[in-house]
Amino acid sequence: MKIALRIDAATFRGTLIGVPRLVEALRQAEAQATFFFNLGPDRSGRRLGSALAESRPGATALGRHGFATLLYGTLLPAPNVGRRCADILRGVREAGFDTGVLAWDRAAWESQSARDGAGWTERSMRRAVARFEQIFGEAPKAHAAPGWQTHPHALRLTQRLGYGYASDTRGSCPFIPVWNAEITLCPQLPTTLPTLDELLGQDGCTAAALSERLLALTAQERPSGHVFSLPADLGLALLPVVEQLLEGWKRQGHEVVSLRGLFESIDASRLPRHELVRGCVPGRRGSLVLQGPEFLAAR
Repeated sequence: MKIALRIDAATFRGTLIGVPRLVEALRQAEAQATFFFNLGPDRSGRRLGSALAESRPGATALGRHGFATLLYGTLLPAPNVGRRCADILRGVREAGFDTGVLAWDRAAWESQSARDGAGWTERSMRRAVARFEQIFGEAPKAHAAPGWQTHPHALRLTQRLGYGYASDTRGSCPFIPVWNAEITLCPQLPTTLPTLDELLGQDGCTAAALSERLLALTAQERPSGHVFSLPADLGLALLPVVEQLLEGWKRQGHEVVSLRGLFESIDASRLPRHELVRGCVPGRRGSLVLQGPEFLAAR
């Protein structure tokens, strides 16, 4: 079974410090991943309220992000991640890892994209593509919506901008997304496992028990594989847990791959079509976009 690892480098600190350490941990474990980058400003300070609300025992907002990150875009200027960390981003590719687009401005995406409509979404997504091309010399092939927040305008653009696959949703298996009967021919590889921050504090789960909880969920073989999402900031704060997971998955006989590796292992022409719905997942604040029922399936 394959476990595809999605790493979200959403902040300046997570990219500058967290990404190189995660690259080294993955290389030591002979594991792969897809790194999704915030390519414009880090305005994490605008999400301070959400960061504090989402904090769990063992991973407070300050411990996870650092003091400066919680002020970027408010009391401190927002560092431009794609410009200041371009060498780190290229180093990820040179180390043999897959790369993709998270957003131009992650904080703005989570708060504005659905509200501000098609024009705002297209400008944001095209800016991210242009910066990616400037850094890597080629167009991106993978997209991951921050916070699993997407909508019809963004889904259409994943197809129009030439993305081969996306990971914008939560769900159970790869699928073709359908929104209000509109089909988007950009396959979704949804996050299937709970994240570390969602598990922390649930039923008394501590940082020491995180790897055990997740390994219990991957103990049984799953034909379609799993997708596990890891914020680079949290991977930095809980690096020993990440190392335990990589070792545990290897013991279980799983191959830790990039999203591209998972996508190349499936027959995209035979993927089921599923409706998209909004809903909640345990341990996370607010609603997300989820994989819903199969479209036009026999009732």
